[in-house]
Amino acid sequence: MSMSVGVERIAESRPAVAATGAEQRTTVPVRPTDPGHEAPRAIVTARRTDIFALLGAAVAAVCLTSLLFTRFLPFDGVLGFVACAYLLFLGLYAALVGLDESGPAVRDRLAAVFVHTLAIAMLVALVVVVVFTFWRGRDALAMGNFYWQDMRDAGPLQPLSIGGIRHAIGGTLEQIAIALAVTVPLGLVCAVFLSEVPGPLSRVVRVVVEAMTALPSIVAGLFVYATVILTLGLPKSGFAAGLAISVMMLPIVIRAADVVLRLVPGTLREASLALGASQWRTVWHVVLPTARSGITTAIILGTARGVGETSPVLLTAGFTAITNLNPGEGPQVSLPLFVFDAVRRPDPAMIARGFGAAAVLMALVLLLFVLARLAGGRPVGQLSRGQRRRRAAASRRDARRFAAAARERAARRARQDSGQIRPDPEVDHV
Repeated sequence: MSMSVGVERIAESRPAVAATGAEQRTTVPVRPTDPGHEAPRAIVTARRTDIFALLGAAVAAVCLTSLLFTRFLPFDGVLGFVACAYLLFLGLYAALVGLDESGPAVRDRLAAVFVHTLAIAMLVALVVVVVFTFWRGRDALAMGNFYWQDMRDAGPLQPLSIGGIRHAIGGTLEQIAIALAVTVPLGLVCAVFLSEVPGPLSRVVRVVVEAMTALPSIVAGLFVYATVILTLGLPKSGFAAGLAISVMMLPIVIRAADVVLRLVPGTLREASLALGASQWRTVWHVVLPTARSGITTAIILGTARGVGETSPVLLTAGFTAITNLNPGEGPQVSLPLFVFDAVRRPDPAMIARGFGAAAVLMALVLLLFVLARLAGGRPVGQLSRGQRRRRAAASRRDARRFAAAARERAARRARQDSGQIRPDPEVDHV
């Protein structure tokens, strides 16, 4: 009796279903529109008090430094003013943050401000160097002959409408190409040896490479001059200059590539070796493709080191005012050497040519950087648009081939069922 009463109460408590037989639907609850409802808080790293502390410390530091330099201390100069203001800014910022935070938080904020200011200072210095170089060389850069003429007919007192840097551009490109042709294979082989073949010999090679990174450029030029030009009897040429530049680039490429190859997970090597691949195939097909982006960065670092060398080129290639595109014979000049020779002249036209050549050198380095990034900067496993199209086309070809094979097997089975051909167990199994 009590059970039947309970069932009736449960049935009465359930919502009634319409007589038309329509099913109940789940409705999403409507969010309250009460103005007093608390909105979700936004998670931000910088608070308003932090911004006020930064601005207050900066303004107070500038004002105190101005007062000290004009009233109390016998100091002057922009550099001293900036250094004093920065030290006062750090002290005042630490004091303001200490009013609300504890000791570890104050040290953390102070370290963060110090690191960010250093980054901003480096960025400002880079922008100033680039803008100043282009500004000083604007007159030469605006001349069309500056890019396709050499200094054969241009003297120190000739206007900018005569003469250019064609010979320096050609020499730089040839010397860097020779240096890269020597450095890239030797550097990668040595880096693979250091990372994949540990032992006493690899430790000795690593020590030698680390010592060569501090090798002065003039010593590299003297080494190539003594061995290639004096001992072997080869003339001063772009080839000798490329060898001298490669001596400067080689330790940079080896060290950077060695660090990148060490970052490749050991599980990838173990998986390749477990599948039966040799160590050489593991390095060629697993390790090097995985570290492709880092190896490209190592080559870029080495190129940036070698493209600005002046003294090795002067010792091994000499100096010339005409265009010499034969790297095997005759003196050859590069853009850094042309800049060095031009900016030390007293006449404004040659100084403008020097700054214009420096601007062209920076643009050339930027172009090489972009090309290297396009060639090897794509992350592992990420395909380009063309590779994705080729992969999709190959998949469609495989799908058509599988469909044709399936139709052929179906037609063969139909002929077998009709008794036209005898069954072939091997074909039927496939």
